[in-house]
Amino acid sequence: MKHSYTINEIKRLLQDGAFSQEEVAQWKNDSRKGVQKLVQQYEKEQQYNIQCQKQFQEMLYFERLYQRQGKKYIAGIDEAGRGPLAGPVVAAAVMLPDNFYLAGLTDSKQLTEKKRLSFFEYIKENALCYGISVVSNETIDKVNIYEATKLAMQEAVTQLTIEPDHLLVDAVQLPNMKMSIEAIIKGDQRSVSIAAASVLAKVTRDHYMKQLAVSYPAYEFERNMGYGTKSHLEALRRVGVTPYHRRSFSPVRHAL
Repeated sequence: MKHSYTINEIKRLLQDGAFSQEEVAQWKNDSRKGVQKLVQQYEKEQQYNIQCQKQFQEMLYFERLYQRQGKKYIAGIDEAGRGPLAGPVVAAAVMLPDNFYLAGLTDSKQLTEKKRLSFFEYIKENALCYGISVVSNETIDKVNIYEATKLAMQEAVTQLTIEPDHLLVDAVQLPNMKMSIEAIIKGDQRSVSIAAASVLAKVTRDHYMKQLAVSYPAYEFERNMGYGTKSHLEALRRVGVTPYHRRSFSPVRHAL
């Protein structure tokens, strides 16, 4: 039987989107295993895209809720690095346009590093505005991690070039803010704006810790990002405490 397209031609058509659903139906009945595999991949990708669109729409619930209440500029806020023994806490605030879409966006910790880096660039390029604040381990030791987290979040908001009239924050109540606020438990999985902020915060902090690892290789910061892994705790006992460790955290205090 003579086929109208070679397998490579069908692959290119599927990649370019240059086909009709009638052709897809024909290819589903194609006897060639290579064509069957291509069609299965295409249908799997279509299903993934549908799931992503559904998830994204569900994660717009809070943004749409407050837009209906007349809030025009809504910013999402999240942090990275509350739990580690070393390094700063980083917070990001992000304001997204109404037509923003990023398939697969969710809590940054659930994304692969490759996807986080890709999302990081896309969010920065397509956000209405964003702010990123880095609060040092010295400040964390001075005021405690919870207060330092709030400081970072407040600072990130001040960096926005458009003043928000509502904030969606991941689980933290921010005092003394002049705009309305909602703190959302697991907000990075429930709000597009907070998820975008979580990506900016985590990628920024991970980059910081990887740079720190160059000067302090014994602690494997490039792998543990400052968290208290077994190898990190062993390095604390063996090598001691760096200027970037949080002295108010118990394992570091014990190593001093």
